[in-house]
Amino acid sequence: MTDENLITAHEKEAAGAPDTHAQYRLLPLVLLFVFSGLIFYAGAYLNRYSGHFSRDIFDERQLPASGQPAVAAIDPVVLGKRQYALACVTCHMPNGMGVPNLYPPLVGTEWVLGSEERLIAIVVHGLKGPITVKGNVYSAAAMPAFGQVPGGGYNWSDERIAAVLTYIRQEWGNEAGAITAQQVAAVRTAHPDRKEWTEPELLALP
Repeated sequence: MTDENLITAHEKEAAGAPDTHAQYRLLPLVLLFVFSGLIFYAGAYLNRYSGHFSRDIFDERQLPASGQPAVAAIDPVVLGKRQYALACVTCHMPNGMGVPNLYPPLVGTEWVLGSEERLIAIVVHGLKGPITVKGNVYSAAAMPAFGQVPGGGYNWSDERIAAVLTYIRQEWGNEAGAITAQQVAAVRTAHPDRKEWTEPELLALP
């Protein structure tokens, strides 16, 4: 058979019957995407829940857990220092000495070391009008409300307020007891619709 005859025979066999399949199958491609997705999911799962493959995560010698989520205890002084740096330091200064004739000091003052209820009330509801601190009158600026009260601009939780008050009562040489979140909550709920306090009103508190 010559080359011309062979080509002619192939053309006759292929005429009217184009190759529409070319060994193409949909199932292998579907399986390829499915298994690729499973591999990606498995990698993401291991990355999140493997504990960085630490031997301490799956240590069979450890005691069984209670099933309750563990809550890390936060030192109130550390939290209070952070809150003080966020808002209080602008007026009362990093050393707690305030600004003469403008913002009162917090070091060794009767308001910080004295009545806990008065101190809590000032921070929760705010203060307006003049106030006498260590014999000096301060009346240039008002103290904003930090508690979760109507009109409060900061909306701090009872825990955060208790922490910052504990911090200022134990910093810069101050030596006074800690303030608890329960004490803050008691003052806040005792005066639910309270606006800013004035000095005479604060002095009427125990």
